[in-house]
Amino acid sequence: MKITKQRYLRGANLYTTEPCLLATIDLEQLGQASSADVPGFGDALLALMPTLRKQERAGGRPGGFVERLAQGAHFADIVKHVTMELQHLVGHQVGFSHVGEVREQGNYNVVCAYISERTVSAALEMALELVLALAEGQAYDYDDKLAQLRRLAQRSAVGTSTGAVVGAARRRGIPAHRITEDANLFQLGWGSKQKRLQATMTGDTGHIAVGLASNKQLTKALLEEAGLPVPQGETVTNIEEAQRVARRLRGAVTIKPLDANQGKGVTTVCTSDEEIAAAFEHARQYSRHVIVERFLKGRDYRVLVTGGVVAAASCRRPPMVTGDGVGTIRELVEVENRNPARGDGHTNILTKIALDDHALAAARKHGFDFDSVPPAGVEVELRGNANLSTGGTAEDVTDVLPPATARICVRAAKTIGLDVAGIDIVCDDIALPLAEQGGGIIEVNAAPGIRMHQYPSRGTPRDAGDAIVEAMFGDGDGRIPLIAVTGTNGKTTTTRLIAHAAGLAGRHTGMTTTEGVYIDGELVEHGDCTGYHSARMVLSAQEVDFAVLETARGGILKRGLAFDRCDVSVVLNVTEDHLGMDGVDTLRDLARVKRVVADAASRAVVLNAEDALCMAMAGQLRGGVELLFFSLDAENPELLRHLEHGGRAVYLQDHMAILADGARHQALLDARRMPVTLNGHARYNIANALAAAAALTAAGFTPEQIAQGLASFVSDGRSNPLRSNIFDVNGVKVIVDFAHNGAAYAALADMARGMTTGKVIGVVSVPGDRRDEDLRQVGKVCASGFDDLVIYESENRGRTQGETARLLTSGARDADVDTGRLHCKLDVHRAIRFGLGMCKPGDVLVFGCGSSMSELIEAIRPEMPAVAERIASEITTAG
Repeated sequence: MKITKQRYLRGANLYTTEPCLLATIDLEQLGQASSADVPGFGDALLALMPTLRKQERAGGRPGGFVERLAQGAHFADIVKHVTMELQHLVGHQVGFSHVGEVREQGNYNVVCAYISERTVSAALEMALELVLALAEGQAYDYDDKLAQLRRLAQRSAVGTSTGAVVGAARRRGIPAHRITEDANLFQLGWGSKQKRLQATMTGDTGHIAVGLASNKQLTKALLEEAGLPVPQGETVTNIEEAQRVARRLRGAVTIKPLDANQGKGVTTVCTSDEEIAAAFEHARQYSRHVIVERFLKGRDYRVLVTGGVVAAASCRRPPMVTGDGVGTIRELVEVENRNPARGDGHTNILTKIALDDHALAAARKHGFDFDSVPPAGVEVELRGNANLSTGGTAEDVTDVLPPATARICVRAAKTIGLDVAGIDIVCDDIALPLAEQGGGIIEVNAAPGIRMHQYPSRGTPRDAGDAIVEAMFGDGDGRIPLIAVTGTNGKTTTTRLIAHAAGLAGRHTGMTTTEGVYIDGELVEHGDCTGYHSARMVLSAQEVDFAVLETARGGILKRGLAFDRCDVSVVLNVTEDHLGMDGVDTLRDLARVKRVVADAASRAVVLNAEDALCMAMAGQLRGGVELLFFSLDAENPELLRHLEHGGRAVYLQDHMAILADGARHQALLDARRMPVTLNGHARYNIANALAAAAALTAAGFTPEQIAQGLASFVSDGRSNPLRSNIFDVNGVKVIVDFAHNGAAYAALADMARGMTTGKVIGVVSVPGDRRDEDLRQVGKVCASGFDDLVIYESENRGRTQGETARLLTSGARDADVDTGRLHCKLDVHRAIRFGLGMCKPGDVLVFGCGSSMSELIEAIRPEMPAVAERIASEITTAG
C-alpha cells in the first residue's frame, strides 16, 4: 500500500466543513481483498488497538466496526478507522471520516478530519504501515510508533491557556486562524477587525510592558512608586551580596531570578546563609541577576486582570501529596501523576509533579525524603512555589476578592501597561484587605497562564479565555463583510464589479481574481489567485474592511475555503468545464463543488434563475439564508415565482436593470450605460452586472451606490484584462477574451455578431487538459458561431503537439460547415496574423483563450508596429 496523492483541505470542502486530510491510497496487492481474506488479521489488529472496538460502523452502531472486521472490511476502510483512532489516542478528538473509490482501480480516497496537519499525516502513514504489516503476518513495533506519534502531537499542540482563548473566540463566532503549527500565534478576526494572540498576550500588549513585567526589580520599583504594596528587596549578582541583603531585611527571604517566569528558580523561606547560597545558585541558572526580598508569609494568590477589570482570582497551592500511612512519597506522587488531568508541559489541565532536587529540598523541610512514609492526613509540599507549571493546584476565590484588592490589581496592571496581566499576591487571606495583613504584590506577569481559572481543582471555574476575548473584541465578532463569487464563467468580471462599487462607496476593499490579489485597487500579488492562500492574504490584510473573493473550482478542491462563512455567496452558472479532473466528471459533480461556496453563506445567496443547476441549489441550502435571483429574462418562471413569494431579485427588462422585492420594482440604470456591457451587446456581462447588483443589495448597499458602481466600471485591458477587451486594429474590432469553454465562446460569438454587419472571425483554442469530448464540443460551438475559424494551440498540458488542435478541428467539422472556413495555425502569433488577414474594416475578430495581452501585441508588431505600440499604451494607461 502507498499514498499516491495527499492534500490538506483546510476549510469547508466537498466532504465537510472541518479541516480534512484527503489522501489517495493505492492498496496494490490488497485492492481486491478484505479482512476476512487474511486469517487472524482482525484479532491481531484489535489486540494492538483494543479501543477500535468502540468505533462505529458506517450507519452508526457503536462496536459495528468489529463486526465488520469479522465479516470482511475493505482495507481502505480499515486504514481510515485506524488513522482516526490513532488521532484519538494522541488526544485529538476528531469525528469526520470518509472513504471513496476513484477512477484508478485499487485506488481510494481516504478523508480524515484533523487538528494538526503533521499529526494526521503521520497517523495515516502509521496506519498504512500497521495494516500492511498485519496483513502480511509481520511484527510491528506498535508501542514505539505510537509513542513517536504522541511526541509529534505534543510538539504541535496548542497550550491550554491559548486554547481556552481561541475556543472562547470561536464560540463567539470570531474566526481563528493559527499562523503555523510551530507557534501559539493566532489571528482572531479578519482584515481591519483582526487581533493577534500569542499564548495570552494580545496584539495590544506593549513591548515595553512585557519587558517591564519580565524584570521583577523594575516592576517592583514602578509599583512602589505608584503606592502599591510590594515586599522590600534588592537585586544582587553574587552570594555575598545576597547574604548581606538578607541580613539587612532581618527575617526570612525569598530568592528568585530577575527575569525568569513560571516559578523557575524561585526559593522561598530562606533563613540561613547556607539556604541563601543554595537558593542563589538555583536562581542563577535562570538569570545573571537575582532578587533577594522579604518573604511575605501567607498563601499564594493569582489575580487575572483583562481590559481593566478583574476576571478571576485563584489561591495557588504548591504541588503536594497527602500521606495515607502506607505509601512512600515517591509512590504517592506516582499515583497522583496518573491523574488524567496531569501531563507534561502546558497542554493538560495540570502538570505532573517532578521528583527532583527542589522537590527533595522541600520534602526535607518537613523531615522527609522520597522514600519516607508520611502519616495519614499529613500534607507534604514538594515545591517552594505554587505555579501550576511545577505541579501545583488552584482553588477559585474570585467571589471573595475585596473591591479594594481588585482595584489594587487593576492599578498594578495599568502601571506596568499590560492589557492582560496576572497579579501575584501573597497574604494570609485574600478575603481581607491587604493593608490589614501585611500582604503585597510579588510579581506582575505578562502572558499569564489561565489554566488555574478555567479548570480549578476546587471552586467555580471561570471562563478566563472568554474574559480575554471580551476585552479584545467587546460585542464584535471580528469579521469584515465578505462576498464570495463562484461559477463557471464570469467570476472575475463579477468580482471586479462588486469590488469597484464597494470601493466607490468608501470601503477599503480586498479582492482576489484570476489576475491577482488587489488591496484598494493596487495589485499586490500577480497570478491566478482564486484559491485558499490568496483569500487568506486578503483576510490577513489589516487595511481591508470589505472582501470580495473569486472562488474557483480548483481552489475548493485543493485546499477548501479560506473562510468558515461569508456574508453573501454568488453562484453565476454551472456549465461544462474542467470535467474529468480531480474526480469531477459530470455537471452535477461540478455543481456540488460550487455549492460549497453557497453553503458557506450566512446572510444571502445569489443564484442565476436561468441555470437549472443553480436553481437546484436553492432547495438544498440551510434555512435562514436569503435567496436572491438574477435573470436576463423578466418572464423567467423561477424569477416570477420567487417574486410572488416576496423574494428579492435583479432582472433585465427593456434594457433596464430592475431591482425588485416582490411589491416594489425599482430601475437601477440602463444596461447600455454600463461600459462593461459594450453598449448592451455583451449580454453575459449584463448577467454579471445583475449578479453583482444582487450581491451588493444583499450586502446592504443602496441602489444609488450600486448604480454608480455599475455605471463607472470600465472593462478594459488594464482594469479587467482578458475579459472582452476591445482594440481597433486598422478598422477591425479585435476582442480579446479568456474564453476557454463552449458556453463562453458561444456568448462571445453572439456578442460579436451584434457589433457588426460584417464577418466575425474566431481565433480559438482550449487548454489541453480538457477531455477529448469537451475539446470536440468547443470546436463544434466555435464553428457554428464564427464565420471563419482559426484554431491554434495554447497550453497542451500533457498532450502532444497538435493533438488539441486536431480534436478542436474534428469537433468543428461535426458542425457541418464549409471546411474552407476552418484553418489551423498552431502558433498563436501566426494564428492572430492569419485571422486579421481575412478581415476587412468593420469586421470583428475574437481572440479567445488568451493567456496575456502581449500575445496580441507581439503578433501584430512585425507588420503594424505603430498599432502594437498604441495598444500597449492603452493597456498601460487605461482606467
